[in-house]
Amino acid sequence: MARTVGVEEEFLLVGEDGRPVAKAQEALDATGASDKDGGAGALESEFMEEQLETATHPRSDLQELSDEIRAGRVRAQEAADRVGARVAALSTSPLPFEGTTVSRLRYLEARAAFGLTAREQLTSGCHVHVAISSDDEGVAVLDRIGPWLAPLLALSANSPYWQGEDSGYASFRSQVWARWPTSGPARAFGTAQAYHDAVDALVATGTILDEAMVYFDARLAARYPTVEIRIADVCLDADTATLVAALARGLVETAAREAADGRPAPELRTELLRTASWRAGRSGLAGDLLSPLTWRPAPAHDVVGQLVARVRDALVDAGDLETVTELLGRLWASGGGAAQQRAWFADSGGDLRAVVERATTATLA
Repeated sequence: MARTVGVEEEFLLVGEDGRPVAKAQEALDATGASDKDGGAGALESEFMEEQLETATHPRSDLQELSDEIRAGRVRAQEAADRVGARVAALSTSPLPFEGTTVSRLRYLEARAAFGLTAREQLTSGCHVHVAISSDDEGVAVLDRIGPWLAPLLALSANSPYWQGEDSGYASFRSQVWARWPTSGPARAFGTAQAYHDAVDALVATGTILDEAMVYFDARLAARYPTVEIRIADVCLDADTATLVAALARGLVETAAREAADGRPAPELRTELLRTASWRAGRSGLAGDLLSPLTWRPAPAHDVVGQLVARVRDALVDAGDLETVTELLGRLWASGGGAAQQRAWFADSGGDLRAVVERATTATLA
């Protein structure tokens, strides 16, 4: 049986004028949801009151996962309906905003400690959890998937606008998120003990509040026996979220097989990994990405093809190859979330409110 995979998605709550509204806790109270105790399948608040987060259960079957991603989006909208809001799968707000930190001690401490970085952290991501058998297997996976994470960011890129302006990036969320001290790629660790020692050392610096603030692009999850891949923007539509999840599972399975076969991990040069992520965030699917095979620029279509080729055996064994091929075809046809937002902006004559409105429809499509 294929490894289980689960998806967490963060959404903006927006009002009639398209601007984010601070109604997360009010929406949760109205639904009777008990925030932050549900885990898989839950509807929760996030760092900002202008966000809701959903989480699927772990699923082996990709169609079941896709169905649950869609159901989570509907559940979030039903909660938003109770407070006169809409949910939008946008990784940053196209319209100007002032974020409202959720009134929880840890979040308020982060706001005080990190200043503008925390106050402007109204960004929405897609986190994919893939099951592992142990921390040792998880670290072996982390040591091998780093070069292939930037293409996942390019596939998901869905945040071209920031504070009322076109940022020039396909994923400006990746730029905003990079302000956190522990964000981005990590080195190879070799063993689970070395990984945990590194996390402990980061916490011991007193710079971050706790282990949960180790924001590597991929990490061992604290709450579940999973590798958590955190690099992706929240995807505009459920199809793209399903695609990212399938490819993430394929990467984990491929890496675990290589480790079990005794194949050495590649040399991870964090300066190249960081640069590859920057390029993916800059142009998404519209320009060149860095090929993990050569570390030279290549068309995004070619680099994504290299990713699919790398995980092909795992996709075939999980029964996912046909679905991934179909979903990739749809994504290339649309250009991805950032391209769609810019097309809507042009179609509306330059109205960012129209971009948000169309995004709320795409979120539930």
